[in-house]
Amino acid sequence: MTVVSTGNRARTMDFQAGDVGYVEKSLLHYIENTGDTDLVFLEMFRSSYYQDLSLAEWLAHTPSELVMAHLRIDKATFDAIPRDEAVIVPS
Repeated sequence: MTVVSTGNRARTMDFQAGDVGYVEKSLLHYIENTGDTDLVFLEMFRSSYYQDLSLAEWLAHTPSELVMAHLRIDKATFDAIPRDEAVIVPS
C-alpha cells in the first residue's frame, strides 16, 4: 500500500496476512496485490458516506497543464490515462 501525503511525500509498505494499515483522513492511497495469490482485504471508513475516486479519474479532472508539469509527462501520455473507472461493489 502506498500513502501519498502533502509536500510530495509518499510511503509504500508491504503487508502480510493479518497486518493492519491505517490511512489518515483525506490522504490518497493505493493498494496493489504484488503476490501470486488473491488479495482479500477489508477497508473501513469512519463515515456514513462513501466515495470512491480513482487516481485516473482525479487526474482526468485536474487541468492537463498541471498534471503534465507535475508528472513531467507529454500530452500523448496524458491523453493515454484511462478515463473509465472500474467500480468495485461489495457483495
